[in-house]
Amino acid sequence: MVLAMTLPSVTSVSAQAADGQTDVLAFLTFEEDFPEPVDPLLRQLDVALAGNLRQACADERFRGKPGQSFLLHTGGAVPARRIALIGAGSRASFAPTEAQHAVAKLVRLATGVGARSLTLRSTWQGAGPEDELAWLEAAARGARLGAYRFEKYLGEDGRRPSSLVDVRIARSTDLPASRAEAALARGARVSAAVANARDLVNEPAGTLTPAALARIATDQAKAVGVEATVLGPAECRARGMALFLAVSQGSAEEPRFIHLAWRPTSPAGGQTPVKRVVLIGKGVTFDSGGLSLKTNDGMLGMKADMAGAAAVLNATMVAAEEKLPVEVHALCACTENMPSGTSYKLGDVIRSMSGKTVEITNTDAEGRLTLADAMTYGLELRPDAILDFATLTGACMVALGPHTAGVMTNDERLSEAWFAAARAAGEDMWPLPLPARLKKQLKSEIADLRNTGERWGGALIAGLFLKEFVGNVPWVHVDIAGPATSDKEWGMFGKGATGFGVSSIIEYLRGIATAAAE
Repeated sequence: MVLAMTLPSVTSVSAQAADGQTDVLAFLTFEEDFPEPVDPLLRQLDVALAGNLRQACADERFRGKPGQSFLLHTGGAVPARRIALIGAGSRASFAPTEAQHAVAKLVRLATGVGARSLTLRSTWQGAGPEDELAWLEAAARGARLGAYRFEKYLGEDGRRPSSLVDVRIARSTDLPASRAEAALARGARVSAAVANARDLVNEPAGTLTPAALARIATDQAKAVGVEATVLGPAECRARGMALFLAVSQGSAEEPRFIHLAWRPTSPAGGQTPVKRVVLIGKGVTFDSGGLSLKTNDGMLGMKADMAGAAAVLNATMVAAEEKLPVEVHALCACTENMPSGTSYKLGDVIRSMSGKTVEITNTDAEGRLTLADAMTYGLELRPDAILDFATLTGACMVALGPHTAGVMTNDERLSEAWFAAARAAGEDMWPLPLPARLKKQLKSEIADLRNTGERWGGALIAGLFLKEFVGNVPWVHVDIAGPATSDKEWGMFGKGATGFGVSSIIEYLRGIATAAAE
């Protein structure tokens, strides 16, 4: 994957070696660590610094609370140039995945003082080695994504080049170095995929057109042994994908339908797949609303309307890199939604690839139209499960806020597996219902369905619309309208694209592989 910037390398060291030469020696500290530090090395450092470490903590009122940070120059009294402390709150409630946010903050702290090397002393003190491996993988994600910036279009004066090239994380004495390095490598692969997804979403819509996204996806797929098929307008028309094409017809940019396939039975994989999974990502590279035109403010962030596509494309790359024994198909119906004399119109009745007709009552409810045809295409692959990811509705943000994705499903067993994956990835998601009583809002007098309903329950109505196109196949719909981008820095998320969903998809696919091996 070609990223817009170089992310720091992350390696493990023994706990004994963690106090060697480094620009920043960092500790994850908990509220229980005060007033007497639990880590003996912190106590030794305080003695070497003539009590200044403890005194400085008191002066700065640092107590290990979540979000607190502290940095002290050692003046050459110890091998580390600076000591950094990051508050993690209560040790009892701290989950391994939260390391990604704490370590990201450490990275920003170290970068802010021009450090080239950072050593994190704190080792995970959980129930066993599996907890520590989860902690190490999350720490690796945080270390690399905390350094992420999108500065491609800034001049030299506006860039903040990252000095940090080396992050070392201490492992416990009971954990073999090989297992620690494997966990860090898993975290590095995921962070690269997340960073690449962020690059795509951050790219201006004038540059990342449907055709450009298809070229990038194809090039990256070939590099990791993933099959790539790209359909143009004529091929989509031959397949009857009229909903997708209707959305595209107002734009001067041609649409592209991307189909990436990781097949472990290929020479690169050499395994028999245990399941076939279809991942569908909304790929609207710019959404003006069409004739149902958005306001200026509503349109500003609409280059990010392809965040679902970015997530599924990059997660599929990792499935291939890890040679997971799961057949994965990533489908993205990529287009712009623009107003013009050729735009699809309110009141139009369009026949979908499935044969169902849809009355258009709002051209700004375009994402569900593109997803519907992609789902029908996906059903022809005879999958065991379909999962779709879309920045679909502002209504979901109203319901759950800007940090949490809404999840709807027709299959509780698949839902349980998906939420387990989201927890393992540390991504916030919440279940939403698909109430049968709301389905009547999609009733049309002249077609099988309308594409919108009433104002109330907009996210659920969008989910009910999509449900009409998945049949009886287990399906999960993830509305990422809120967490796909962030307007402020928090944890491993900087401003702009977050790459949300990539980590959870990878955890879900890994979970299938693990269950098959047991």
